[in-house]
Amino acid sequence: MENKNTICKNCEKEFLEEFQFCPFCGQKSKDELTMGVLFYNTISNYFSVDARFFRSFIPLMFRPGFLAKRFVEGKRLLYLHPAQYYLFASVIFFFLFSFQAREYNQKVDTVLKKGFENDAVLHMDSIPKKGLDSAAIANLSKPLKDNEVITGMHKEELEKLDSILKNTSNQENISPMDFGYDKHKLDSLIAIGAPESEQLKAMGMEDDAGFLKHRFYSQMLKFQKNNGGGILQAFFDSIPLALFILLPIFAFILKLFFWRRGSFAHHLVFSFYYFSFLFTLLSIILILNFIWNVPNWIDWIFVLFINIYLFIAVKQFYRQGYLLSFFKTGTVLFLYMLFVLPIAIVIMTASSFLLY
Repeated sequence: MENKNTICKNCEKEFLEEFQFCPFCGQKSKDELTMGVLFYNTISNYFSVDARFFRSFIPLMFRPGFLAKRFVEGKRLLYLHPAQYYLFASVIFFFLFSFQAREYNQKVDTVLKKGFENDAVLHMDSIPKKGLDSAAIANLSKPLKDNEVITGMHKEELEKLDSILKNTSNQENISPMDFGYDKHKLDSLIAIGAPESEQLKAMGMEDDAGFLKHRFYSQMLKFQKNNGGGILQAFFDSIPLALFILLPIFAFILKLFFWRRGSFAHHLVFSFYYFSFLFTLLSIILILNFIWNVPNWIDWIFVLFINIYLFIAVKQFYRQGYLLSFFKTGTVLFLYMLFVLPIAIVIMTASSFLLY
């Protein structure tokens, strides 16, 4: 009986029809595109949720530095690839965080809208000028208090924030939404549909303003038209990209302190697994908060666990003494928290405003 041949749709090479897979490129010979195939390929190609994930989970959480060490030693098929684990863990975290972010965004939008409305009332001579009330201040500061672990703000800093908001709110004859231009003239121009150039000019923008300055004033105009709505969401949207940029910076700092302990790729592998651990732990915290309002002292236990985990991971991966590993871990964290994160937050704030 004569064997029939078929042609691969992917590489267009001929092979026996009885083969289930193309012997040249490996694609399935009869791979009809269905919804099931489409989504299965998406999950398997980008997230690789298979036995390797479950084989990697326990070592990632309870054996600091183990996965990174095994990966650089060449054991790369037993466990989930570090970049894939990072992608999977970050997607899960930001999916869970989006539920809380939506709530925070709605609260902040409500407070900002109320501030704009109060500002309109404040300029009427017959009505006394008042700032934000205590409920509005509580709504502004509550998301920060509920997520001390994520924001990094201590109790003393939060108390100072409350004090500043209350003092500012209690000051008379001061508009809480004063941006340095006549908002009411601008509101009138917006109401009559004046050209945007006239609106920007009313805000103080010069005719010869450069690109960045023009962009800044355009976003300020958008901010006023929307009553500040969406600004917090824009900041949240910038976090994933910022963290992806911060990861190689973290690896670079490790390279500076462990110069002879492998190439930059080795430090990048360690960083991928460490950030994957962070995202996984933060996801667990979010899930616990959905089920039960976790007390702040438990959150700080998680913070302590994160620092201890990094110390042990550094000790195991770089194979140096306890004292030297402790010193280097503390210095790396100090440099990262003192210089890198604040700069990143400033850049995120500026970029989220310019792009929201």
